[in-house]
Amino acid sequence: MIDRRTFLAGTVAVLAAPLTAGAQPEKKVWRIGLLSAGSSSPNLAKGPFRRGLHDLGYVEGRNFIMEYRFAEGHSERLPELAADLVRARVDVIVTGGTPATLAAKQATQTIPIVFAVAGSVVEKGIVRSLAQPGGNVTGQQWVAGHSKVLQLLKDAVPAVSRVAFLYDPVASSGGTTLELMLSAAQAQNVVLQPVAVSDPNGVPKAFAEFGRGTNGLVIQTTTVLTMTAQEICKLALQRRLPATGHGRDFADAGCLISYGEDQGNMFRRAAVFVDKILKGAKPGDLPVEQPTKFELVINLKTAKALGLTIPPSLLGRADEVIE
Repeated sequence: MIDRRTFLAGTVAVLAAPLTAGAQPEKKVWRIGLLSAGSSSPNLAKGPFRRGLHDLGYVEGRNFIMEYRFAEGHSERLPELAADLVRARVDVIVTGGTPATLAAKQATQTIPIVFAVAGSVVEKGIVRSLAQPGGNVTGQQWVAGHSKVLQLLKDAVPAVSRVAFLYDPVASSGGTTLELMLSAAQAQNVVLQPVAVSDPNGVPKAFAEFGRGTNGLVIQTTTVLTMTAQEICKLALQRRLPATGHGRDFADAGCLISYGEDQGNMFRRAAVFVDKILKGAKPGDLPVEQPTKFELVINLKTAKALGLTIPPSLLGRADEVIE
């Protein structure tokens, strides 16, 4: 025989059980910020990075949402855009490029930061070391040098002797980039003329500064120069200058040759860093990675327009030939 107290206790347990079983904890919807000095459309960062998250099981709108901030080629806007992401209380900030990474680091010392691409991260104080970044920042560093791009220009057009080098002093690693380029040019018996471009509207003025006898062009990979790749390659073709750039955007835009890291793969890889951080890893404990996948792209259509014959040995090394 069941007494009244035992009966009531059992009844309460039965009534409470469905409520307990049915109560599911709300799943976290991560807020991910993406900061770039580049343009919002088209943008390399958006597609590959989100595909990387998708490959890891994330579904946009279900367990993560994106907060985009683009400076549209004006790096001076980056500090305020970074501060805006901090105010939006994002869980992690993904950056594209050195200026964006520096702006994010200055805006917060607590929110994790993953740079998909950046250069000279130790020299610029972004991380303590590649093996042990420390702090709240980690990611992937450029490793392909512009001296390699100059060498490819010489391989394609051995007669090149006076080369203009378009670079962005705002995004460059102090004087290191220029020093390396000048040294490489001297070793290859090339006269190098550095020409600065820090504004998307400054390309025509830069071309007007090219010295007499210039017969080649090398282009640094920076946001401003990548954004204006179409204009640069068009002007180079008009002046019959064989041009090589660091990054495939330049060959795609009509320059003769491009070489550099596979940036799409780097942004996709950035999703792996973000996944680890969202699962509890500390950015300072995740070593900075250096890419191992590079692309050599040759634009034969441009070569034909310039009246050039690309050596078969160089064509054989190309990952892609545009015809």
